[in-house]
Amino acid sequence: MWTCPQCQQNFLKTNQSHACNEKTVADFLAGKSEYTLMLFEHFINCLKSKADVHLNTIKTMISIEYEGRRIIYISQLGKNFIHAVFIFKQLYPDNLCFIKTGQVPGSNQFNHHFRMYFKEDLNDEVEKFINLALEGA
Repeated sequence: MWTCPQCQQNFLKTNQSHACNEKTVADFLAGKSEYTLMLFEHFINCLKSKADVHLNTIKTMISIEYEGRRIIYISQLGKNFIHAVFIFKQLYPDNLCFIKTGQVPGSNQFNHHFRMYFKEDLNDEVEKFINLALEGA
């Protein structure tokens, strides 16, 4: 574990990239529609009902962390949606919930993009992938 000397956040890797108090979660949520805020809250509450997750920020996104690992990024808070990127160590191509999947070049990281328009989009299939993310799959 490494603790940033400036912001006191804990990380698995030394000098891990983060916003270091440049931008807070509240900054990302400022000015967003009530609808988008409701979706965000619903998504985060689902995660928190399963595990002790923490929200942090990097320069352009909100990171959702569990046991010192970034497992999901909220990369976009649109007018009527949230866009989340699930981080996995393998590709899960057989699904209906991700709008895009792919390997990050030169790494063993596979990003799975999920766009949530309605509370109901957070269905059993998505919850299965949330559980996999929490397990470190």
